[in-house]
Amino acid sequence: MGRLRTLLHWRSLHWKIASLVAVACTAVALTVGLLVHRSTLERSLNDGAAKAKADLAVTIERYERDGSEPDGVVRNATELPDELLRRLRDRPARAAETPVTWYDSDPYDPCMWAARYHRGRPFAECIDMTSDLLTRQALDRHMWKYSLVVLAIVVPVSALAAELPHRRLRAVARTARRISDGDLSARTAVKGTGDEISVISATVNAMADSLHGRLRAEQRFTADVAHELRTPLMGLVTASELLPPSEATDLVRDRVAVLRNLVEDLLEISRLDAGAETPDTRPVPLADVVRDCLARTGLDSSFTADAGPLVDTDPRRLDRIVTNLVVNAHRHGRAPVEVTVAGPTVTVRDHGSGFPARLLAEGPRRFATGASERGHGHGLGLTIALAQAEVIGARLEFANAPDGGAVAVLSLRGRQPADTQPMGT
Repeated sequence: MGRLRTLLHWRSLHWKIASLVAVACTAVALTVGLLVHRSTLERSLNDGAAKAKADLAVTIERYERDGSEPDGVVRNATELPDELLRRLRDRPARAAETPVTWYDSDPYDPCMWAARYHRGRPFAECIDMTSDLLTRQALDRHMWKYSLVVLAIVVPVSALAAELPHRRLRAVARTARRISDGDLSARTAVKGTGDEISVISATVNAMADSLHGRLRAEQRFTADVAHELRTPLMGLVTASELLPPSEATDLVRDRVAVLRNLVEDLLEISRLDAGAETPDTRPVPLADVVRDCLARTGLDSSFTADAGPLVDTDPRRLDRIVTNLVVNAHRHGRAPVEVTVAGPTVTVRDHGSGFPARLLAEGPRRFATGASERGHGHGLGLTIALAQAEVIGARLEFANAPDGGAVAVLSLRGRQPADTQPMGT
């Protein structure tokens, strides 16, 4: 159905090609038709004029020979058409013996006139051109009819012929869309090397290979850095614990904790990038898990649960997702931070400046916090939350509330409704 809708879409490439072919065929048909019509008319007029002159010469010769005056010959100037009479009077004196001709294009009684003066009297002959007119009209009708028939055949055929390259272009577009969605293994089959579509397909494949290589290099670098930092960091953590209590010691321990969290986030991202994470799924009460998660964060967040269903998910990863969303809301937004459970959906909202437009358009990016008004950080919290949501088969979406504030919506797979009462803190 979708392919048929694409085929019938009037702004698609194959219909543009068909329209171009139709315009070209119409232009050719009009040009050829006008040329044939004009050449046929000129030949008919020339033949009619020659015949009229020949008949006039025979009439004058017969008149000179025996004085006979055949019927149909006009010898009175008042009986001549005005245009023919004007031509007779306006011709040069040296061409007095040369007959003048004029075509009367009356659609009901067309004729070709030939006239000259002989011994001071006008002689004129009129040749009936009705048969020539009917022949030309029949020729014009046939040209129009067969041009329309050919056009009715050529346009659909050209549209079908254009569907093959259009289908290949759609395949390239689908591959590019999959690559933009993160599937760097997507490739387009390259058919031949001579046409532009094959060049585009090869270029998209080369771009995917380059992006895949760069991403793998970035992932390896992240994993290597995290692993290399972990060992000396553990020694640094131990050493900070041995320092005597003081204000400087508290500052060192705080910075060491921040560095430790950063390294742990990098290690988690490297595992997620490698696809080595598998969920431990089991039915859990969503409202209870979210409430316990909020309690462990120690942050002041309002919690409301309209329903408390069981969901099939990994509670450890769910806890990680909700924790990151709540911490991000407190760190980069403004209070109050509201957490709501409605069915199998968890919504975390703050009342700050909202997510930056780039995050809404492209999704969260590591080491990028977006707008400066959202605060400072390494940008890994939302990246990890999104990756963990993919692992457990949930959908995490980001938006801005109409009245201000960032909104993150986590949608999980519900298992069954639970008879729990609405609760809030």
